Amino acid sequence: MDIDDTQTKKMADYFKTVRDDFIKDGTLMPKSMATDTQCLTYQIPGGMLSNLLSQLKQMNALDRLDEALLETPKVRADMGYPPLVTPTSQMVGVQAVTNVLQGERYKKVSKEIKAYCRGEYGRTPAPINPEVQKMILGDEQPLTGRYADSLEPVVEKTRQKLGDLAKSDEDVLSYIAFPNLAEKFLEDRKAKEENAATYTIVEC
Repeated sequence: MDIDDTQTKKMADYFKTVRDDFIKDGTLMPKSMATDTQCLTYQIPGGMLSNLLSQLKQMNALDRLDEALLETPKVRADMGYPPLVTPTSQMVGVQAVTNVLQGERYKKVSKEIKAYCRGEYGRTPAPINPEVQKMILGDEQPLTGRYADSLEPVVEKTRQKLGDLAKSDEDVLSYIAFPNLAEKFLEDRKAKEENAATYTIVEC
């Protein structure tokens, strides 16, 4: 298939102005568009980098980016090398930024990192740094078995609670994962079903 170079140039020229507008209003950050030869050292995927930049920008600390980039692989090592995909990528990134801005490593930790160190996210690929784990958990002991085994069964309990709002297993699981959003959706759906009108055409 032949490509019309004049049309591709028009498209490129159009999106250059879109890019410039996004850079001007702060939606796009020039830092994230640059090539950095240290990317293998930082071990930060693109989606994680954009969140890292956004977090630093909100805290007026974009000048601390290089420190946060260097801290990220250190936090990942401390956490037992979790895969850098959601949610653990964001947990590692947020903790790295927090360590840098606090001026002291693990002085402040998120509830997610604490739960991770407790073992609620499952077995880590490598052991968590025991000194860091002790610093975060204090005298609390990490779980030795599956976290899921310590939870009460909720599916049947939730099914009974929802009653006729739940039409399927998906409805029950949606409510368990996102109770507020799912409940409103299920109630709205029920209201629409109950307000459905039936029409009959009778010849006169």
